[in-house]
Formats: sequence, structure tokens, C-alpha cells
Amino acid sequence: MTAEYTWDVFSTLDGYGSFVEGADWGGYWSKQGPELLARRSATFDTEQRMVYGATTFREMAEIMSSGIDPNALDEWNLRTMRSPATVISSTLTDTLGWPDATIASGDAVDIVQRLKQESDVPLRSQASLSLNWALMTAGLVDRLQVTVFPVVSGKTGTSPILGGAGDFDLELLESRTLDGHTLELTYRPTPR
Repeated sequence: MTAEYTWDVFSTLDGYGSFVEGADWGGYWSKQGPELLARRSATFDTEQRMVYGATTFREMAEIMSSGIDPNALDEWNLRTMRSPATVISSTLTDTLGWPDATIASGDAVDIVQRLKQESDVPLRSQASLSLNWALMTAGLVDRLQVTVFPVVSGKTGTSPILGGAGDFDLELLESRTLDGHTLELTYRPTPR
């Protein structure tokens, strides 16, 4: 059986995944609410393997190992760190304190094809833009889950979430509104 691979990414309405350092947006662009946080926790309530590129993994590991009080983190972030992770990197040699991480060096497409065949749990990747653009192009992303926050960051936005992706048809599988203003959209991407 082939494990399902979901690419999970946050975005502004205009398609940016982050903002310039010093911009005063705050986490979740200051738009998190109880439904969003509960939905995120529920998403990480079931066993799954996380898949990261090196840059996103470094950022996540830095946050998780920064000495921040775990009570200050949202529950879903804690559940993410407890999940086993595969980091696809040719530069990392250390798991940076991540409790159950494995570093895989080599071609990302080959690694994820193998993971999909061998894993008995679903695979999920957060952010890791260039990694997931390549995996989408190879037809390995089964679900693209975009959480769209109700902001436009045309002046301060960085990292267009689909800026390096190819052309895809998207079949809408699910949609939900969280806290009356944030959209979670789940698509099946098909390369064109």
C-alpha cells in the first residue's frame, strides 16, 4: 500500500508563506483563533511521518529547541515535534535535537517514492517549498492543504508558496472556514 503524502502550507491571500524580518505581523499573521488551533491539533492527533527539507527543518528545530517554555507553544507544534521525521538534505548531518528524526541524503523524488512505498502511516510535509515543488512536479503530492489567512502582504510578503511550482490542475477535495475568516483548502494536484 502506498502512503498518502500531504503538503501542508500556510499562506496569505496573495500567496506568500512568510514575511520580511521586522514586519509586525506576528505568528499566523495574528489571525489564529480557537477553531484554527483545535483543527491543527486534530490534524496531528493521528500518527504520521513528517518530511522536511533542510531549511524548514532548521527553522522548526531552532524554535523547538530554543528553550522556549513548551506551555507557550500551541499543542499542534508539540505534536509535530513528537512525530517521526525524515529530513531530506545533502548538507545536514545532525538532527538538531529533534527526538525522532532521520536525515536522508540523495534525490528527494527517489527518497519520497521509497517512503511512500515503505511507510505504514501517512506522510506530511510543512512548508519546505522547493522540496514540495519538486515532489508535486513528480506527481508525488497526493494532497495540497493550504491554510489561507485573511491578509494581503504585498509589501512585506516573502516566499510565494507556489512561486517555483510548475502548472497544475487542482481538484478541490475539502474546504472549511475556521474562526469565521481563515480558509483551509485541500486539493489533489495533477501536473499539466
